Amino acid sequence: MNDLPLTPLRRAPDLPRPPKHLESTERKLWNQLVSAFDFGDAASQAILRTALEAHMRARRCREAIDRDGEAVKDRFDQIKPHPLLAAERDARAAFISSMRSLNLDLASPK
Repeated sequence: MNDLPLTPLRRAPDLPRPPKHLESTERKLWNQLVSAFDFGDAASQAILRTALEAHMRARRCREAIDRDGEAVKDRFDQIKPHPLLAAERDARAAFISSMRSLNLDLASPK
């Protein structure tokens, strides 16, 4: 059995820092991902940033939909789907697409 200690891919000071415009949920996800996977090049960091921006957008949309309800009344008092449903769907698709671009498709069937 190998008694060597496990070492992280890189030391904490060498890890890329999360972009300042990301909110705490996405910053935590950034930190978890960059400490588990190699994002040493600018291209992969840009894709990760884009993925987490989409994640943040989808989360914000979901919070608004949860607050307002999935159906809202328009100015004519007619019930309509919440206008952010489409934005949430698109942001989720962008997040999943970006994660797949990074080969981080963790939910794919085995």
